[in-house]
Amino acid sequence: MTSAMLKQTRWTILLSLNAVAIVVAGILIASAISGGGFEFKAVAERSDEVEGDLEETEILTPVSDSQEAVVVNAEGKKLRSWVSTEPVASGELWNEEAIAIYQTADIDICVGGGLSGLGKMYWQSSNQNVISGFYATARTWLGYSTETCRYPIIKGTGTTTITAGTYDGARRDSITVTVVEVPVEDWKREVLELVNKERAKVGVEELGWGTTCEVAASIRARELMNLYSHTRPDGSSWETACPIPIEGGWSGENLMAGNAAVSPETVVEAWMNSPDHRKNILSENFTKLSVGFIFDPESQYKTYWSQYFSTY
Repeated sequence: MTSAMLKQTRWTILLSLNAVAIVVAGILIASAISGGGFEFKAVAERSDEVEGDLEETEILTPVSDSQEAVVVNAEGKKLRSWVSTEPVASGELWNEEAIAIYQTADIDICVGGGLSGLGKMYWQSSNQNVISGFYATARTWLGYSTETCRYPIIKGTGTTTITAGTYDGARRDSITVTVVEVPVEDWKREVLELVNKERAKVGVEELGWGTTCEVAASIRARELMNLYSHTRPDGSSWETACPIPIEGGWSGENLMAGNAAVSPETVVEAWMNSPDHRKNILSENFTKLSVGFIFDPESQYKTYWSQYFSTY
């Protein structure tokens, strides 16, 4: 296929990034992104809490064939949550005795029962190899309240006991938290299911799983760890990962990385909140979708997603 023919047949390429990268050194934390605007400090010895604002940051300048997604503000929308709406007993913070979360920190840890007005609290973890501490804030752009939720710093899988309380001594409670591995393959298929639900809302035919570009989608997700761009690390364009066949067709790519893409629900919601990414998801031109997902807790952005749309 000539380059002109390829240009005529390929679809819009989209790029989004919602990420905050952090580096933990003992109890002292500094920004891992130059100019990120974060200031962290250790707090009182009785607490594992780390002060600091967790805000969406612009990390990369958009390339010529891409557009950054708008900041996702899901406040008020229903998110995955274990927090009970039942009143919490006097002096306690949770109705639950144990919860499980994924290693991507797919939810913030929140007190339950509609509690409010607690003031400053301390949060402690008994197993530093599982959860080493908490930010004294929450991911508000994912819909969590800074007043009652904390973003956990997850170091590995396993079980830990979280103890939290108010400094005035009015409430103190513990809860067992089990951190489990991310179901990578299941989450890829779940993204397809969520995309098809969005397409059904507007009367567009559902997409099938794209076996032809399945490997390419995973390769592209892994390549984001080295270069967050539609240009591949070897300098070639994104479409070389799964070229359009000689007889023609359509293809497109959505990308995302970071701590606003910690589950299928959050990554699809982020893409849907970006008008141009949404166009790819809802386009009638495509018939198949391959999804790539890489989770590497030791890397800069930890979660890396790619959507490879095609007709082949």
